[in-house]
Amino acid sequence: MTTGERIKLQRKKLSMSAEQLAEKVNLSPATIYRYEKGDIEKVPADILKKIARALNSSPAYLMGWEPDSKPPIPAGFQPLPKRDRIPRVGQIACGTPILAEENVEAYDEVPSDWHADFTLLCQGDSMEPKIKDSDVVAIHCQPMVENGEVAAVLIDGEATLKRVFLFDDHIELRAENPTFPTILRIGEDMNTITIEGKAVGLCRKL
Repeated sequence: MTTGERIKLQRKKLSMSAEQLAEKVNLSPATIYRYEKGDIEKVPADILKKIARALNSSPAYLMGWEPDSKPPIPAGFQPLPKRDRIPRVGQIACGTPILAEENVEAYDEVPSDWHADFTLLCQGDSMEPKIKDSDVVAIHCQPMVENGEVAAVLIDGEATLKRVFLFDDHIELRAENPTFPTILRIGEDMNTITIEGKAVGLCRKL
């Protein structure tokens, strides 16, 4: 099978017309047809990359170097997002803080675009309705967050999940649930709080 025949085969699998492919790669439909018929045997490398991308394929497959290409994604569908396997490091209290556990309890798969470093299992209802008991929250490690963002923080060695508000002379850790009091640290006591990272995603059992 020639490169042109592979281009045509992939295009047909996607129910894509030559005109649509031409528009995606900024070529004329006539040029696409000439590639497919073999009138132009050598497709420039930069153009082949564009065609492969438009056809959810690879240049290697279109050139015949890969005998088995991944099946193209049908038109109107999206591929599953790439996922990362990251450690779940203990539990985090939503309410009364519990002792932070450093041991890895399990592993969770989360979308790669979350850029998460680890997950934590939430307990309690202080962050409801946003975050519920038994939710798994993904955390991206960073030492600071913007005011109002949800973060995993350590208080005297114990972990909790709260909205962080940092001021010049004090820090506030606010619950989402109004029945829970704000945790306040003033002056030197601010040093008893360590921001472990920002909450970037949530997994919930349905």
